[in-house]
Amino acid sequence: MVVYSSPARSFLVFLLPITPRPCCCSGYKPPRAKIPPISCCNGRDDNSFSAPKRSVGDPLSLDSFCSGISCFCSRRRFIDAAAVTTLLPTCCSFASNLHTDYTAVLKKVHPPRPDWYEEFYASVMDSSMKSYEAEIAGYKSQLFSNLKGKAQKVLEIGIGTGPNLKYYAGGSDVRVFGVDPNRKMEKYAQAAAVAAGLPLENFEFIQAVGEAIPLRDASVDAVVGTLVLCSVKDVDRTLTEVKRVLRPGGIYLFVEHVAAKEGTVLRFVQSVLDPLQQTVADGCHLTRETGSQISEAGFLGVELNSGFLSNAFFINPHVYGVAHK
Repeated sequence: MVVYSSPARSFLVFLLPITPRPCCCSGYKPPRAKIPPISCCNGRDDNSFSAPKRSVGDPLSLDSFCSGISCFCSRRRFIDAAAVTTLLPTCCSFASNLHTDYTAVLKKVHPPRPDWYEEFYASVMDSSMKSYEAEIAGYKSQLFSNLKGKAQKVLEIGIGTGPNLKYYAGGSDVRVFGVDPNRKMEKYAQAAAVAAGLPLENFEFIQAVGEAIPLRDASVDAVVGTLVLCSVKDVDRTLTEVKRVLRPGGIYLFVEHVAAKEGTVLRFVQSVLDPLQQTVADGCHLTRETGSQISEAGFLGVELNSGFLSNAFFINPHVYGVAHK
């Protein structure tokens, strides 16, 4: 038995005798080919939660998110913030109407774990994903080519140990914000940034969750998320946050595992194992229809492809593509 880890979570895999075979994909083209759009969303999501508008600007470090008493970030007490927000605009945005402080959302969505537990997940993820990353490299090379020379400010949700940085962070002018609820991922992500040629002054790790991203509206050129929507508490709210922080014309790049087709043996196996998977893999779901949720999230257009990975066993199929704001 092996625990596979995603950039945000882990998943449990039972090793079965299997003959490695090339990755096959429905309608998949060679890695250099352009991803063909097969679904498109028209218009925007009118049902997205109504967070107050924030001033547009560059994302800032956590220590410089806010100025004066107009901010209620983690160092400010909630009562102090409540007294001033009726008069002054805030500079941080939060996904929940019930929690105005993004750290409160973090604690609710990802309750604090013991340090040894968080370190265990980080170390497992750093060491156990090599075969997965090797097989999916073709998909990712194709996908992340959309960022080369086009995105200077990139947010990656569920950055984990940073396995994606090598695909898009090679330029010294790229600035990356890595969001993950597990603080122990930071040292691994920093090492990956250095290996990718990204100066550490251009990389910032932020402990947060996708449901409440502490960056300004329209502040990044691109958002990256791989194997993260399977584990978030609220997929739709996370996608709303992705749209919020993207500038007009920005793109969201994604790779996610989704539920198999209804009526198949694989879907039956996923349904049986899903409760166990959520327990042992920190909330990872096997039966989510993530591709459909992305397509229906209110992006101007979604280019979506599917693929099947031989060494991911029941963590199949995968969807990957680009969503445009």
